[in-house]
Amino acid sequence: MDHERRGQWLRGVLDLCVLAVLLRRESYGYELAQSLDAAGLGPIRGGTLYPVLLRLQRTGMVTAQWREGESGPARKYYRITEAGGEMLRRTAADWETFTRGVDTLLREVATR
Repeated sequence: MDHERRGQWLRGVLDLCVLAVLLRRESYGYELAQSLDAAGLGPIRGGTLYPVLLRLQRTGMVTAQWREGESGPARKYYRITEAGGEMLRRTAADWETFTRGVDTLLREVATR
């Protein structure tokens, strides 16, 4: 996949993807990046992920708490808030409608 194109697509949906991962369970930055990569989004660098987490925290979509590590430095754990969950559910429905339209158009391209 073209990395530049992937980056453009991610800018529009990374907030939603982060919230979707956090809906499963609370997590810290590196673990979030691994989950996003495992979901097929590719590697997400800290310089991309941490500003998203900060924005989500500032807007009340997630909370953050530092915790001592069992075998290493403290980690900042992120948890989705009720407001974040509500926003995610609303936006997921909008995303479904949007991607359905894009899929319809791209299927036409594949058949030509």
